[in-house]
Amino acid sequence: MNDSTNTSVRIDFDLGVPMRDGTLLKTDVWIPASGGPSPALLVRTPYGKHNLQAFAHPLHPNFFSLLNSGYALVWQECRGTSKSDGSFSPMVDDPRDGADTIEWIRKQDWCNGSIGSYGPSYLGFTQWATASKQPEGLEAIAPMITSTDYYSAPWHSVGGALSLHTVLWWSTSMALAMSARENSDTSRTSALNAMLTSPTEFLNHTPLRDQSLLLETVGWWEEIVDHPERDEYWRNLSVAEKFDHINTPAIHVGGWFDIFVQDTTKAYCELSAGLSEGDKRERHRLVLGPWDHLNFTGIYPDRQFGQFGNVEAANLTSTYLNFFDRWLKGDTSATPSMASPVHIFVMGIDQWRGEEAWPLPDTTYTEFFLDSDGQAGVNIEAGVLRPSFATGAALDKYRYDPRDAVPSVGGRMVLPATDGGVGPANQWSVEKRADVLCYSSPPLSGPLEVTGYLRLILYVSSSAFDTDFTGKLVDVDTDGRPLYLSDGILRMRYRSSLSSPELMTPGDVYEVSLDLGVTSNVFLRGHQIRLEVSSSNFPRYDRNTNTGGIIANEEIENSVVASNVIHHSSRYPSRLILPVINR
Repeated sequence: MNDSTNTSVRIDFDLGVPMRDGTLLKTDVWIPASGGPSPALLVRTPYGKHNLQAFAHPLHPNFFSLLNSGYALVWQECRGTSKSDGSFSPMVDDPRDGADTIEWIRKQDWCNGSIGSYGPSYLGFTQWATASKQPEGLEAIAPMITSTDYYSAPWHSVGGALSLHTVLWWSTSMALAMSARENSDTSRTSALNAMLTSPTEFLNHTPLRDQSLLLETVGWWEEIVDHPERDEYWRNLSVAEKFDHINTPAIHVGGWFDIFVQDTTKAYCELSAGLSEGDKRERHRLVLGPWDHLNFTGIYPDRQFGQFGNVEAANLTSTYLNFFDRWLKGDTSATPSMASPVHIFVMGIDQWRGEEAWPLPDTTYTEFFLDSDGQAGVNIEAGVLRPSFATGAALDKYRYDPRDAVPSVGGRMVLPATDGGVGPANQWSVEKRADVLCYSSPPLSGPLEVTGYLRLILYVSSSAFDTDFTGKLVDVDTDGRPLYLSDGILRMRYRSSLSSPELMTPGDVYEVSLDLGVTSNVFLRGHQIRLEVSSSNFPRYDRNTNTGGIIANEEIENSVVASNVIHHSSRYPSRLILPVINR
């Protein structure tokens, strides 16, 4: 493939593209000198179209390869960002503005009427938003590390807790950009810079809602924290609510440690459901690597995934080009660089593997029952995962104090600047805490592959009216290092519904289901499967104050210490359910 930068192009900078309400959005266009109208690829971004880091994003197709292949490229700044007119309200205007931009592109003499789109994170939000309107001419998209349901990710979670670190980091980053755009006084800019580079004080601040710098600079901070339930506000924004109307072919790209990975797999599953096998293979593709939201090298301090873990080994540019050639140029002979519709990196053996479907058709959902002598929070060896009902003590107790929350160590965070880092980090410091219960399998006699969705069924009780329960899957190597794989959280008031909270009756036992996310990992011979159970993961998620009140409005000093109980017996069969692959 020719990645030469010598492509002959015409470039139009800062065009004002009119939206239906007259707002002009600044747009750059690169038009290849191919002698005729071209298919076009649209990127809509709130981060500035002259951001050189965006052009070189590791998940993006090579910019010059696209031009050399005859695609016109259109980069546009979202409403109210950088040089575009209007006010920026995250996700609100993107469906209409995306559809209006597609209509504008179709009318240009350099476009042949076939349009695609690509980009990661918020650039993926804008693709899904546009696709939800199904504008004429939008033929294919390539959303990467992104979401179709903004309540579940990135703002809150599938278990109802606020994704505090993500929300604060992104809102602060955008507030800084808004401050620069408005030429705000230097003191505010300096304060926002300090908030971004040293966020600990602000993550710890309560009431959580009272972030004065954000309240002064961006309007959405209030909206996010004032809608803790998945109510009409979130349903109206959700693209996932409109899946029935979306038939745009898509390449779904994600990372096992990305904050959006559950949504990435969900979007693939739901949009390809009901299609014939042939259509499913052609119209939707899924790629999942050992990456988080910002790191695509496959290299972490506590775990390195080898030469194939780097995104370069995935050869994504060829995958995108073949996909766009098929749908924008009508080239049915375009051969996918990845022969299978699903391409996953299997950790443990650290290899890429093609699959015909997701979840894998030969999955065996296998139960591992929690058991202990009642000391799972005191003795790391006391908690056991066994293939049958518990035979030891009937429960484990621990105290959850919101003022001394379990710190986030690795996992699905956004920035590595946090103390605990990102991704497959060593969990030993967490497991030493008395408020973290550990349940482990015996050392495995042979390799065991776990690929797919992870679920934890717990029987719980609490002294509080509301509390959280967390679950974390870790791989314990032969040196005893417990490395993060995946996790989840459930806010008990949302145990039955994310839209209709229901408090607990203290002392009553509840059966609850925790979504622990998704992974693909081979536990090697001699390794142990371990489950960590607790009630906090801070600052990945906000701290439940245990009062049953509005958490965002409460001072941490007024929080309540909860006595939480995990029940495990034949009557209360708490269990971890893993998607085991036997081949």
